[in-house]
Amino acid sequence: MRQTGPRPRQVVDYGLARRAALAELRSGRLTRAEACDAHPYLLRAAKYHGEPTDERCPVCRRERLTHVSYVYGDELGAYAGRAKATDELAEMACEYGEFRVYVVEVCQGCAWNHLTVSYVLGHGEDPRSRRGPGSGR
Repeated sequence: MRQTGPRPRQVVDYGLARRAALAELRSGRLTRAEACDAHPYLLRAAKYHGEPTDERCPVCRRERLTHVSYVYGDELGAYAGRAKATDELAEMACEYGEFRVYVVEVCQGCAWNHLTVSYVLGHGEDPRSRRGPGSGR
């Protein structure tokens, strides 16, 4: 979660859920096919919009993980649900009042994927309170 500009707030770390899923996989209660089930759109987003990490996949241990950041929020309109790069998030944080970012780690080799963290970005102002030029304010 490398971030410049406004600081993330309401951060939720999904590390415990990730560790539990990996423990279930290693114990045999979860199959590899169940754990490595990335949707083709997620794999495509990782390939074209993801940010590579130095961390190896915890399942196949061959590939390096890629982080894909998705944005959601009422103010985003057509941008809601899209994958965004970190530098785009910093720009959006200055433009929008509030939106949530979900970061998914993806292995493009074995299709492992897991939500790693979510957080809120934005300048914090209510868009209805912001008035443009000539608004009488």
